Amino acid sequence: MRSALGGASVIAVLLAGCTAPVVPPPVAPPDVTRGTASAPAPTAAVAHDLATGLDVPWDLAALPDGRLLVTLRDRAEVVRIDTDGSLHTVDHIEEVTPAGEGGLLGIALSPSFATDQLLYLYYSVAQENRVVRYRYSDTALTGPTPIITGIPRAQNHDGGRLRFGPDGNLYVATGDAGRTENAQDRNSLGGKILRVAADGSIPAGNPFGNAVYSYGHRNVQGIGWDAEGRMYASEFGQNTWDELNLIERGGNYGWPGSEGETQQPGLITPLLVWRTSEASPSGIAVTPDGTVYLAALRGERVWRTVRSGDRMATPTVFLDGLGRIRHVAIIGKDLLVLTNNTARGTPRRGDDRLVAVPLP
Repeated sequence: MRSALGGASVIAVLLAGCTAPVVPPPVAPPDVTRGTASAPAPTAAVAHDLATGLDVPWDLAALPDGRLLVTLRDRAEVVRIDTDGSLHTVDHIEEVTPAGEGGLLGIALSPSFATDQLLYLYYSVAQENRVVRYRYSDTALTGPTPIITGIPRAQNHDGGRLRFGPDGNLYVATGDAGRTENAQDRNSLGGKILRVAADGSIPAGNPFGNAVYSYGHRNVQGIGWDAEGRMYASEFGQNTWDELNLIERGGNYGWPGSEGETQQPGLITPLLVWRTSEASPSGIAVTPDGTVYLAALRGERVWRTVRSGDRMATPTVFLDGLGRIRHVAIIGKDLLVLTNNTARGTPRRGDDRLVAVPLP
């Protein structure tokens, strides 16, 4: 288990008790090492904008023809980015109630999108988060069909990522909605990774007979798989350690009793941890060989770590200098990077933006 702590910040692509009882300070796992960024700064041509002027973007999906769909959290809009960089509003989701970290969040296309044109959205309404399926056209989303309802929502810790796994099922990353007891309650949909079939039914292999696939999570916003079917997830810590986890069916990841590395029986310890100031991880992208790119909000960078046997190598900074990073995705030979400066950061000219960076 390793942690990315510190790391030189460069505009770089790594081509990267009586008296109260005394409470000891948090201790990192014994083999934690520091991430570094040692490569020289690239030329300006390495990274280039695909789109600018995005208002609080959250997630993206690639259409079969190469055009891109992006969700705008606070505007509750799905927008399309054409190959010339032009932006087009596909639809506004009327029932979305943006507030705090809630709003229009994750997007995923059906594995059979080319023939069924089905699209899935994760979003917040007044009292909950839900997953809803739509039929897509370039000018509208029609036929809304609820797939999962009753996911707890709050101002914070709303999770929100959607991805279809290699088994064809839909995986849904949720947060504890600020109520820590949700994470260990296997009857609650909060603080979990959920798994459902494309129609919302419960797959036979789910460990608890409901939608819950793994539990004990605080706020998961990134999920992905390598070619061996291993599932990775990023998780926001509270004050000390952010995490990259290897997800196991029925696994308990410890929250709220554990944050970061743990040796408690029955709990799964992270693959990697970072100080919260260096990460605050949102989306991740995973290559077939198990290389993980991790978007850092507070850390304002993209981390890169390579699988080495049953562990992950010391993370390095792949990209920084763009401010807060909400999501990363691998499309073709590029890493697409979605910035997040119009929500909590300091917007710069052109923010927020979608940037393409060639993969090494």
